[in-house]
Amino acid sequence: MPKEELEFSGHEHMEWCPVPGSKIKGIYEKILAGDPKTDDYTRLMKMDAGVDSSPNGEQIHTFWEEVYILEGSLIDLRLNQEFKAGTYACRPPGMVHGPWRSPNGCITFECRYTKK
Repeated sequence: MPKEELEFSGHEHMEWCPVPGSKIKGIYEKILAGDPKTDDYTRLMKMDAGVDSSPNGEQIHTFWEEVYILEGSLIDLRLNQEFKAGTYACRPPGMVHGPWRSPNGCITFECRYTKK
């Protein structure tokens, strides 16, 4: 079944959950919608202030990923560049990205989907 049909609603009733597979504490997600057959999903991701994702290493996915920073900022440690609220990334499968540090914390809106 594809992502469920949802009308506008808040996410305040949803709990922040630790991101599965993360080797560090302080990275959380709220899955807003998802398709369990394809693993496509839309989520909010939160990094606490001071989190450094270096133990998770560089990331490479087999799916498309779009990320919009809603609050705070991320420093890409590989690129040595800070990205702030209001910036956007579109990553095709195979693109190397991260790790990151978030001195003041951040919240992102993310869409992940497989190419069909």
